[in-house]
Amino acid sequence: MALIAKSLTVWLVILFCAVANGALRESVLIPHLGKAPGLLLSGVLLSALILVITFLALPWLGAHRPAQLMGFGAFWVALTLAFELSFGRFQGKTWATILEAYTFKDGNIWPVVLLVTAVAPYAAARLRGLQS
Repeated sequence: MALIAKSLTVWLVILFCAVANGALRESVLIPHLGKAPGLLLSGVLLSALILVITFLALPWLGAHRPAQLMGFGAFWVALTLAFELSFGRFQGKTWATILEAYTFKDGNIWPVVLLVTAVAPYAAARLRGLQS
């Protein structure tokens, strides 16, 4: 149970950074760079943040087995999808509008961000030399 609570805590930090990244994207990146470059840079920035947060949190998480690490990634993706879909519906967006974010349209790389989220714990463990 402690691992789940720790994993949830790390995901909440990632969520906070993702919301801040979204605010940066909408208020600075897209107005100054345009939609496609703004979306692309935002996706790259969020992916990097996810990797850095995971790398820093990994010792605190205390998991080293590949199955645990991949489990964290899957858990984070599931939480992210639940949040994104629920928040979109709460805002009154149609399913078509919500699901458009899961395409590579106009520089959007959200599917890549989800993939990075899924593999971040395992990749961070590899970078720390905890996995061969």
